[in-house]
Amino acid sequence: MPMLATIRARLERFPLSILQLAMRLSVGAVFFRSGLLKYNSWEFAVRLFRDEYQVPLLDPVIAAQMATAVELGIPPLLILGLATRLATLPLLGMIAVIQIFVYPNAWTDHLLWASVLAFLLTRGPGAISLDHLIDRMTVGRTAPRR
Repeated sequence: MPMLATIRARLERFPLSILQLAMRLSVGAVFFRSGLLKYNSWEFAVRLFRDEYQVPLLDPVIAAQMATAVELGIPPLLILGLATRLATLPLLGMIAVIQIFVYPNAWTDHLLWASVLAFLLTRGPGAISLDHLIDRMTVGRTAPRR
């Protein structure tokens, strides 16, 4: 048993900030790539929103524009760790819309992305982020651990 306790103690010393960076990069990349695909194939994107996605109450062009704007605008913030907690909210909203109206059977992917975003929302972006740097500069001391 002492060996397991030693292994566990060593694993718990792994920097959480590295995991938070990996979370931000992975989820940010998924949404940013999706936004690039829409931007680079605009006619196809509008067709997808008209024929397959069919988000209720929104014109397909407006829905495609909104999705593209969020997917290209928010992930860079998440990746950089800038306004991270705020940046998680539109992506969580998108995941909810996609889960409810578009791909209800893809709940495992959506649950994974939402879990990562919920962790970042509640625990912050970590020490390897612009938010942490700004906190240190504005407070004039090391910010509380995230």
